[in-house]
Amino acid sequence: MATLYHHPLSPFCRKVRIFAAEKRLPVALEMEMPWARRAEFLRLNAAATVPVWVEDDGTTIPESSAICEYLNEIEPMPPLIGETPHQRAETRRLTAWFDIKFYDEVTRYIHGERLLKRLRRDGEPNSAAIRAGRQNLVTHLAYIGWLTDQRNWLAGDDFSLADIAAAAQLSVLDYLGEVKWEEAPEAKDWYQRIKSRPTFRPILADVQPGFTPPAHYADLDF
Repeated sequence: MATLYHHPLSPFCRKVRIFAAEKRLPVALEMEMPWARRAEFLRLNAAATVPVWVEDDGTTIPESSAICEYLNEIEPMPPLIGETPHQRAETRRLTAWFDIKFYDEVTRYIHGERLLKRLRRDGEPNSAAIRAGRQNLVTHLAYIGWLTDQRNWLAGDDFSLADIAAAAQLSVLDYLGEVKWEEAPEAKDWYQRIKSRPTFRPILADVQPGFTPPAHYADLDF
């Protein structure tokens, strides 16, 4: 069985865990605090970031998108990146949107300041950065609402890696009580469908000592 070095409240680790579960690929979870920069972990990934996927034969793949592409190659079904060139392009575009743009404009500010700084013992949260992340979140939730008004799922008719990437980011913010779902009903309806998927439930069971999620966090009906 492969091993995934992860942190439970990393959106990128959650992305890989959900993707692997949708592919029905078993994986053992090994919790890693990458900021500790363990020598053994640095030998797996010199960038000192999670997630890192390690096969039984020692094959090592770091970085969430590289891991998902690798898993899609070894297990094509279900086709979570798309069956046509256009579907794959749109799925990859939106996956990058949430991995890069959403993370840089929202998660990095809120999750980074409120949670990671405390875990790393890296000073006090920057309130201005948190406010900026909250403001940017409103725009991104509106975009999710617009996409789901036009389509069944974010990238088209079928559930895909784009939905997984977006939900992984939002799940860590929701754990911190930062998502005002009542102000984004379309995004809420989409997220509720994802919360109800069996592959998402282990994510909702994760806990971080010192941080208590809101009551609705693991409630499949909000």
